[in-house]
Amino acid sequence: MLLSIKNLCTSIYRLKNMSERFLSPFHGGIAVNYSGNVTNIKNPKLEFYPESCSVKHGLRKEIDNFFSKSCFRGNQSLEERVNTCLSMAEECIKPEELYTLLSKKDYVPLAYDGFEPSGRMHIAQGLCKVDTVNTMSKIGIKSVIWIADWHAMLNNKFGGDLQKIRVVGEYFIHIWKAAGMDTNSVKFLWASDEVDKNPDLYWRLAMDISRSFNITRMKRCSQALGRTEGDDQPAAQLLYPAIQCADIFFIGADLCQLGMDQRKINVLAREYCEIRKIPASPIVLSHRMLPGLLEGQEKMSKSNPNSAVFMDDSAEDVSSKIKKAFCPPGVLDGNPVIAYFNSIVFKRFSSVTIERKERDGGDVTFNSPKELNDCFANGSLHPADLKNGLIKYLNLMLQPIRDYFENNQEAKLLALKVKQFQSEKK
Repeated sequence: MLLSIKNLCTSIYRLKNMSERFLSPFHGGIAVNYSGNVTNIKNPKLEFYPESCSVKHGLRKEIDNFFSKSCFRGNQSLEERVNTCLSMAEECIKPEELYTLLSKKDYVPLAYDGFEPSGRMHIAQGLCKVDTVNTMSKIGIKSVIWIADWHAMLNNKFGGDLQKIRVVGEYFIHIWKAAGMDTNSVKFLWASDEVDKNPDLYWRLAMDISRSFNITRMKRCSQALGRTEGDDQPAAQLLYPAIQCADIFFIGADLCQLGMDQRKINVLAREYCEIRKIPASPIVLSHRMLPGLLEGQEKMSKSNPNSAVFMDDSAEDVSSKIKKAFCPPGVLDGNPVIAYFNSIVFKRFSSVTIERKERDGGDVTFNSPKELNDCFANGSLHPADLKNGLIKYLNLMLQPIRDYFENNQEAKLLALKVKQFQSEKK
């Protein structure tokens, strides 16, 4: 006991004789000076810009400077711009907020999308994301694509190897460039790089979000924890919803435009705004999910290569997969071949011609998804002819990507490394 008291007195003496010492970035910035007084040298309170959900000292000002000469100068009306946004989404929470956002003068609205570098890129990540970014650009909305490398590590992608995750992220960027993404309208940001610029702010934000909700609410946002084997998942999964929410406010995004599978986390961000009385909430544009190619698959799966067309598939791969795709005669709902035409092909082609033999009615041209859907639904278009048409148009869209990777040595090397990583996982 006497020894313990002596050690304590020695520690106090040493502390009192220190000039000033910073303890930890996670305690709010407390420091102790020589007289024993406690001083708070950093303000732990989170502050947000007026009429915005952008946290002060986050990334928004830097992003605005990047797009400083990009205010909307098109001739579309406000109604047309709003309708264009809504046409891309399966759901928009409170469309009236979209009107308010797009009516602001001399303001560049910012949309956020994020992805985990996790291997091969399927066609929804590739072509659909390109179409979304380019369409938003035409109506004056700029985009940030958040490369969630830390999130991928948290999910143990590539065994949590950040170096491999980085390679895959660079590979994805090359694919989008090859597919025609307007790179003047998008800023790619690596989560690890940006958080390192201001870790105190980011983690205070993530912790405040974590403190605002109970475990049950967080578990409802996690796809992994929502499954029956959720209790066997790493505890890090509980952190995932909080840091994905923190991304939104740290970036300062006006719009969250992600798939319907991310809706719960985006709604969590809006609830956080209500709890903390933040001046504005992120507008949520949830995009429809492309179904898998096989029967009963609500979404594509990277773990099953036959469930999706990938951006690096050969012409032969595309043909083989589409020929095996689920496509019951006359059925539109749950038909992946119809979904590919509606969500991908007609986004890039104003009209579509399905080639047929003369005895089967000859070639037929459709000028809208509705025309094609009606023809298939009434039995005038055979599934085999529809599939052959889809094979043709998918290969037309993917050929520029194949050519790009064949001729760009940096991209080719990245593709080879990603294939090596994939083989190591098997």
